[in-house]
Amino acid sequence: MGRPRIGFIGAGVVGTAIASRLFEAGYPIVSVYSRTRKRALRLAERIGADVPDDPQGVVDVAEVVFLTVPDDAIEEVAGSLSWSAGKSAVHCSGSRSLEPLSEVARAGGSVGVLHPLQAFATAEQAEKNLKGSAFAIEASDEILRSELERIARSLGGRPFFLAGEKKALYHASATIASNYLVTLLELASSLWERFGSTKEDGLRALLPLVKGTVENLEAVGLPDALTGPISRGDVGTIRRHIAALSEVAPELAAVYKGLARVTIPIALAKGRIDGEAARKIERALEE
Repeated sequence: MGRPRIGFIGAGVVGTAIASRLFEAGYPIVSVYSRTRKRALRLAERIGADVPDDPQGVVDVAEVVFLTVPDDAIEEVAGSLSWSAGKSAVHCSGSRSLEPLSEVARAGGSVGVLHPLQAFATAEQAEKNLKGSAFAIEASDEILRSELERIARSLGGRPFFLAGEKKALYHASATIASNYLVTLLELASSLWERFGSTKEDGLRALLPLVKGTVENLEAVGLPDALTGPISRGDVGTIRRHIAALSEVAPELAAVYKGLARVTIPIALAKGRIDGEAARKIERALEE
């Protein structure tokens, strides 16, 4: 089966990264549209695509159209265009299912979702991060499902299939793992200001620790990658942490206790502490 002609509506970070990588993998990217024409022209020049005056121009020439627009705009953009049988519309939202593309399906087109499970801060970084990432796929028919699987593999990704009703839990998982990691590092690095350093110095010092933890997770998995006072049953250290936080950052003491409580079962699963040690930690968190 030949590779389909692909078009992109939206030339932001995600659209630029996917379009660039697909072009490098040999896919014909025939058309790119963006509300910010400068973005579309920059991407089109790089991949040899046309830049139409309106998004309908992309639909007219492409077989598979990626709607790489903000989540809340997918339905509006898809519904404003004319579709027909033989066309496929694909969005890249992690939290939305096929519903935003209902007008495409009503017109006889195929609809799908291809969500790269990755954090995209810049287009350049996004292109680097695509390889090795998991890709959640959903599609209205087997033909598009198979095509999206091939596209994910061409991007160097690991495709898996996810039903629409599971999307909210899936995306919540991604948010906890990625977005809230940033939040935790903001909180952790801000504590460095309380002992005479700076938040910037704190982040620089903590990042190698985070990278080492990720490497441990890759090497030994869960629960064995857990280290620290809870994994050892070190109640005295936990009490000192809480006392120090309560004095200088009481709002963080509450966060610390909440995270500690959900860490106890991981420590138990690792086998370094027993039930009695877990109860001592729980009592320390309640004091």
